[in-house]
Amino acid sequence: MESAGARCASGGSRNPDVVCEKHSFKGKLPEPLFQLACSHHLCAFPVNLNELCVWNTATAQPLYLSGHHYSISALSFGSKINPLLVCSASRERVIVWNLDECTQKVQEGFTPRGIVIGTLLGMVLHIRFSPDDQQVAVCAGNQIYMLSAKVWDYSTSQLIYQSGIITAFPLLSLLIDEESKQIITGCAEGQLWIFSLISDHNYRCTAHIDLKKEQEKFCNKMWKSGKEIGDGQNNSKLCKTDKMRQEGSVETSLPILLIEHCDFFVCFHNEENTYSFLNTSYFWIGTSTGLLIINLANFELEASLSYRDYSDLSIRIASSCAITRKAADQKVLCLITSMFEDMIAVLEVNLAALVRTQHSDFIPCGNEKSLSVLARCTLLANSPLCKGLKKNMKEPSTKTPGVKGTMKDKPLVFHNKIKSSGYTAAPRMTMFSPNTNLKKKEVSKWKTSCKCKNKEYPLESYPPIKYEKEISLTCKPTPIFCIQYSGDGELLACGLADKTVLIFNSNLTDVHNAFSGHDGAVNSVGWSHDKKWLVSASEDRTLRVWSVCNKEPALILGKENFHKNVRFAQFYFIDTFILLSCGAEFHLLSFHLDTTKDDLKRYKQRSVCKLVQKFPMTSTKEITSLSAVNEFYSYIVLTAGSNRALEVFDLNAGCSAAVIPEAHVRSVHQICQNKGSSFSTQQPEAYNLFMTTAAGDGIKLWDLRTLRCERRFEGHSSRCYPCGIAVSPCGRFIASGSDDKYAYIYEMRSSTFLHKLGRHTESVINVSFSPSSPQVPLEGDTLALSMPVKPWQLNGFDFVLALGKKEEEKRLLVSV
Repeated sequence: MESAGARCASGGSRNPDVVCEKHSFKGKLPEPLFQLACSHHLCAFPVNLNELCVWNTATAQPLYLSGHHYSISALSFGSKINPLLVCSASRERVIVWNLDECTQKVQEGFTPRGIVIGTLLGMVLHIRFSPDDQQVAVCAGNQIYMLSAKVWDYSTSQLIYQSGIITAFPLLSLLIDEESKQIITGCAEGQLWIFSLISDHNYRCTAHIDLKKEQEKFCNKMWKSGKEIGDGQNNSKLCKTDKMRQEGSVETSLPILLIEHCDFFVCFHNEENTYSFLNTSYFWIGTSTGLLIINLANFELEASLSYRDYSDLSIRIASSCAITRKAADQKVLCLITSMFEDMIAVLEVNLAALVRTQHSDFIPCGNEKSLSVLARCTLLANSPLCKGLKKNMKEPSTKTPGVKGTMKDKPLVFHNKIKSSGYTAAPRMTMFSPNTNLKKKEVSKWKTSCKCKNKEYPLESYPPIKYEKEISLTCKPTPIFCIQYSGDGELLACGLADKTVLIFNSNLTDVHNAFSGHDGAVNSVGWSHDKKWLVSASEDRTLRVWSVCNKEPALILGKENFHKNVRFAQFYFIDTFILLSCGAEFHLLSFHLDTTKDDLKRYKQRSVCKLVQKFPMTSTKEITSLSAVNEFYSYIVLTAGSNRALEVFDLNAGCSAAVIPEAHVRSVHQICQNKGSSFSTQQPEAYNLFMTTAAGDGIKLWDLRTLRCERRFEGHSSRCYPCGIAVSPCGRFIASGSDDKYAYIYEMRSSTFLHKLGRHTESVINVSFSPSSPQVPLEGDTLALSMPVKPWQLNGFDFVLALGKKEEEKRLLVSV
């Protein structure tokens, strides 16, 4: 068999050391070669059809092993290093070789022999050692055999699970991830399926990934990144070919030949603020055209290596491949065979160089450049927030009120005694003095109720999973568009399609207040930080601020102030401003609320609201979602547009800070930040996490510091309605509505759902966790849900009250 020496590839990448071809072999290869093997510094492949070659890349010395009479079709290394075993399989026998003993036999001049553990099994497609190397699983035809080096062991256990036909194309690769308890399988058309092995999940499919689409997205990102910096070296030939594909060209398939663990964090263990989730699993995906690294948390590609990008490689299209699981000096070995020639190549891939080359342009690194939700500096002199604060502050005036002249005031001196006229004493008004004790009593009760619940929220709380109660909200079928708890968890506000806003007590025993006055459906409600005010926005292009104790609005902004509907409105900067979105821009308003009335001018509102600044979103027709933190001081405002992009604004600087294009396949209809609550304490870095959701594209978890999608949550259905999401105060759970009349609870560190809540009568479109603390640490969170009502539904909306309870203790879960 002919062999060639090492040569490094230098095409297509900035770093020529990304891929190095250590060796290539030419000779007659077996026709049905399904599986190659790599382990540490060793590669195993067949030569001369029925002879096994174990190539040591460290010493460049081959070890030839003979024992098969027919062509070798599958190879696999053992899991342990001492002793290191390799198994070879052909049509007539399966042999296990001890490489240490075989090497010693060759040095002594003897012919090495292996142990035959199976004979006449038929065409072997795949073999794999058990974790303890005591057994070998052999796939031959449509049978799976469990073989041992000592005795035959035919497994007779019953079938646990069998899926339906998931694809019309053959499944070529499969891997079991023991850490996340998942099965990953790939087919000849570039599709990946992930199944959960957790007992309570019933082997459900948690994700389906189209690698061709993900590769196209990754190439587009790389192409745009290279275009912005004016460097064409960042763009691979594959990306250029996709961008400049000619008409009539043939689109090739992307068969998944290999799925293997990737030792990703070894390359970046000394770097900070690059990847925030350390429990993420990364995998190599071997295809006929190259190697891919996929992140199973967000189902996106982290790196792509195309063989045709490197002109010095001998093989451009592979028929089979193998790769080492562990990296040595940040490098891995890859063994590939050619699809059209009898050739085998041993490649050395520099994992760190590959990822850094493709990520250095669009991943921010370094704490000085990263954004933060928490305010880390003082207000700038020209900041819009500073301007709004100055307008609201009552600065002491240097002029004497009532004096119009410009003459400087001088002291007045009387040389004679002046008799007082008696007007220096204050007039007596005790006969008609108002009773002011009522207001003080209300305030004291409010403070007392807050103090009773002011306990630390347990971080190890349970999510709500039990159904508890339901009440009718209206006598007619009326959709509920928005719900939100007050900061202390005492009240729940609901915006309805019948132009009203209802406020319920947290136990849903009574309607605390009802507000009417809008001429359109209420699509947004927001509580103030002090829980005394509620802002609402409606389809009638008006905004109203209500006092919790009054039924009349304290502030009204009419149609003349907005050219389009107000989609979202909330208090901002601890009740200093009001944020609202209108069309393709959002407004920053300063305000002063005064509920007192003049008997002579009752029609005139005494509250004042002024526009501080308008912030347009880049290249969009309408803002589809808006989010900012009001619980503490933050300069960050997050927006989503109809152009499927996310944009981050820094209001301290008064400009856009970052843009994330194509965040979802559709427009984002909700941004949900991890705001915590006044009853819980989280790590400061946790507040930089936020979620987005779009119809048909699941939920994405983002990190503001890196502007990257860190995890995706799929399992719920959101195709017809814009189903809402919410984060628990402890920051551990995510709740989501769904079209299938369920509410789903996700754990923040898992991409599949934990629980499905209730069988509601309609689709669940809004969810909200209560911020208040449970009285007992073992109790669950409180959650509110809402559903739309179809026109033909006869009964009214249902308030469903569910809870997670331990023995006699209970916590509420409200679904509307």
